[in-house]
Amino acid sequence: MPTVHSPTQNRLLAAMPAAEFERLSPHLELVEMPLGGVLYESGGELEHVYFPTDCIVSLLYVLENGASAEIAVVGNEGILGISLFMGGETTPSRAVVQSAGFGYRLKAPLLKQEFNRAGPVLRLLLRYTQALITQMTQTAVCNRHHSVEQQLCRWLLLSIDRLSSNSLNMTQELIANMLGVRREGVTEAAGNLQRAKLIRYRRGCIDVIDRPGLENAVCECYSVVKAEFDRLLSDIPRGDAFLVVGQSAGEPSRR
Repeated sequence: MPTVHSPTQNRLLAAMPAAEFERLSPHLELVEMPLGGVLYESGGELEHVYFPTDCIVSLLYVLENGASAEIAVVGNEGILGISLFMGGETTPSRAVVQSAGFGYRLKAPLLKQEFNRAGPVLRLLLRYTQALITQMTQTAVCNRHHSVEQQLCRWLLLSIDRLSSNSLNMTQELIANMLGVRREGVTEAAGNLQRAKLIRYRRGCIDVIDRPGLENAVCECYSVVKAEFDRLLSDIPRGDAFLVVGQSAGEPSRR
């Protein structure tokens, strides 16, 4: 069966009142987001914002020497490009697809126009931004004070929360780059979790097989982030993966 795509698979788009959604929906473009695809580079001008549906995108801070570390993950609960409506035209982070899938993009001026109406969309985006800032803050604390194994648990849980399955297509090298640690540290941490039968790792793929066990092994940072998202976005629908919106989005574009 072919995959059915709908803007309402993104929770922010699904939460918009009918009038606001109808203004934006004709301009939403379905795009394919391949693994490793770069949506934004640090310092680049934002021409579009992105609403992921079944993919995950990492926001990375990149140092002058090329080293990087993840500061947040964004999936079907959110939007990429918050700098646009927070007062800037550029972003300080790089946005890289960590789990392939699809999303919808919208030209930057159209979102700014809707945001400046100071109506429901403004309030919705500001609540999401507050939740995202909490994730960024907690990530910084976690990377400084908790073990690589705890960081990996947090990263896995945040990732599968934004997917419809418990499987991630991801190499240990990419995870190390996301966490900003040595690959050997990730290899050891993943091995410990696999021996504890919390995950199953095979080349390029990680399956979470005991989520409750993983939640017991994770540090407090995961629950802090989850609680803040739940508090701020509790009335935002989860979206309907099988709902087809009236107008067709057409064939997906490759970025």
